[in-house]
Amino acid sequence: MLDQPERAARQKTYRRRRIVVFGFVGIFLVAAMYVSGALFAPVPATAAVTQHESTIAQSKVALNWPAFGAGGITAPDYPGATEYHGSDAQMPIASVTKTITALVVLDKKPLKAGDDGPSISFTQKDVNIWKQVIAAGGSWAPVVAGTSLTEKQALEAMLLPSANNYAISLATWAYGSTGAFVKAANTWLAANQFSGTHLESPDGLTPGSVSTTKDLIGIGKLALADPVLSTIVSQKNVTLPGAGSQDNTNTLIGVDGIDGIKTGNTPEAGNCLLFSAQMTVGQSKVRVIGVVLAAPTHADLWAAVKTLLTSMQSGFHEVDASKVGQSYGTYTTPWGAKSRLIATSTKMFVVWSDTPIQVALETRPLQSGTKGEVVGQITFTLNGKTQTALLALAKALPDPGPWWRLAHPGGMGA
Repeated sequence: MLDQPERAARQKTYRRRRIVVFGFVGIFLVAAMYVSGALFAPVPATAAVTQHESTIAQSKVALNWPAFGAGGITAPDYPGATEYHGSDAQMPIASVTKTITALVVLDKKPLKAGDDGPSISFTQKDVNIWKQVIAAGGSWAPVVAGTSLTEKQALEAMLLPSANNYAISLATWAYGSTGAFVKAANTWLAANQFSGTHLESPDGLTPGSVSTTKDLIGIGKLALADPVLSTIVSQKNVTLPGAGSQDNTNTLIGVDGIDGIKTGNTPEAGNCLLFSAQMTVGQSKVRVIGVVLAAPTHADLWAAVKTLLTSMQSGFHEVDASKVGQSYGTYTTPWGAKSRLIATSTKMFVVWSDTPIQVALETRPLQSGTKGEVVGQITFTLNGKTQTALLALAKALPDPGPWWRLAHPGGMGA
């Protein structure tokens, strides 16, 4: 049996051993917790550092307007691509009036695309109208009593050779008399809010048939929107019963994409053209409607229209807002991994002059990611229309690995 001093020594030794054992156990547990926490705790998320413009804009373009008269031009599908030059007052429009006559006749006697319409019989009365037009010095096309033309052919006879006699005959056929037609035409103009336009006759020979450049642009839009009229005014030539072969007085048809609409010429109005064109801009087509009034000569008119169209065309740009592989920023992790943020598609806009494309970019924070993983998007907006390109990692962003985790305990945590 141990004496008291010996028992006390043994108890002291046991306590020391127990402290050492528990100390080692504690150290092991702390180390295990550290390693576990370092290896399995989430790493911090990395936000992309982005670089992009808030808007994309080209240089402003100045149009080349003629030194005479007044004019206007628009690309209807492009808000902001509308400009006017010279006086906005009412001006005589000569045979451009016949565009309105055609619209008003079709308002009473509508035609569908591909429809030639009813047959119209021409009599001695129409021959007498023809003779009166010749005597008055107006433009004309032959008419033979006893012949018949469809409504579409009668419109062609009026619009292509700009025949005043067919304008009068057609208006009379549709409305009963030229007086009734003029009344209906001015009512139609008011209803369509063409407050600057007034007709005095269906042919425009008298200076009382007037309009403004702004109204004429709107009238041109309506003419092109009609499938029958848009087809007629784009023709260079037509052969008609009683009238024979008739050329379009708009000799610019087919030049620089011009496909309409109507010429006009009187001493009071000068030389006028309400025109339309399909312009080529890169791989795209842009519809344009314009008007030039009061040119001194036909040569001046043709030159002015071509110069104006050329300057309008130069004002449009095909803009690649983004291209495949274009970089919009970088992800850089605390452990040194780096990847560019790139566009996965090309987004192209046709832009008028300095109209801005708005740019908005979104990304999400990353802890790691694979090559090609979609991590955001960039949205482009032009005139209310948007296109979006997805953004992806150019290369992988790997996990930091165990050694970086163990060496950077302060860098852990969400």
